[in-house]
Amino acid sequence: MDQNELIDKITREVLAKLQRGNEFRSKPAGTNNGVGGQKITLNSPADAASIIDHTLLKPEATQDQFDKLCAEAIQYRFWSVCVNTNWVAYCAKKLRGTGVKVCSVVGFPLGAMEARAMAFETRRAIEDGAGEIDMVLNIGALKSGDLATVEEGIRAVRRATRQNTILKVILETGLLEDSEKVIACQLCKKAGADYVKTSTGFSKGGATAEDIALMRRTVGPEMGVKASGGVRTYNDVVAMVKAGATRVGASSSVAIVTGGTGSSSY
Repeated sequence: MDQNELIDKITREVLAKLQRGNEFRSKPAGTNNGVGGQKITLNSPADAASIIDHTLLKPEATQDQFDKLCAEAIQYRFWSVCVNTNWVAYCAKKLRGTGVKVCSVVGFPLGAMEARAMAFETRRAIEDGAGEIDMVLNIGALKSGDLATVEEGIRAVRRATRQNTILKVILETGLLEDSEKVIACQLCKKAGADYVKTSTGFSKGGATAEDIALMRRTVGPEMGVKASGGVRTYNDVVAMVKAGATRVGASSSVAIVTGGTGSSSY
């Protein structure tokens, strides 16, 4: 069985198993930058800035580093800064009026937080100024075959978001088999997420073009696909976009858009 046949088979099985009435309906995807499978044109490293979430998630990060993160985001016109919830209000204040969004991670980095707690964290991040939420999928539940718990975790966060808040779900692809990646993507799509995302950057593995292509084929053109984890150069970004990514998360963002080596001080 080839990969496309595998996707079709698992998709049918997942949808049949989870089908039920009165499903929660989210807003239609495709209303925000990078959502859906629209073509992205990259003619130079600088073009990549508009699809990059400029990321700083290290626990030892200092206020000076967040000042630098926001200054770089303004200078290079990155789509957003991606930070832990504790730093959302601080970054939102520094970025007010600049057009740069604040993205916050929730349930990070393990995905083992109870759904109601993730929903609370989500609401607080949005109140503090987050316009996008990157949640970690319940990886243990997925690998246990408890798909209802996985789905409800996504739905709980989706319900906690506002109409104009983008929701991305981190699959942690380095821990999953291809069949599990397909199931996860289908659950995200069914539960109303706007994006599927590869990795936290805190576990083994990271974004690969093969995983991005698999995720894109699974979710189709309606959802966004974010490549995150190990994306350090402009060539990495190009490879991810060619495979189907519509957003990139990176801490080496400045090096990417200036044609540098991909090193980062974060």
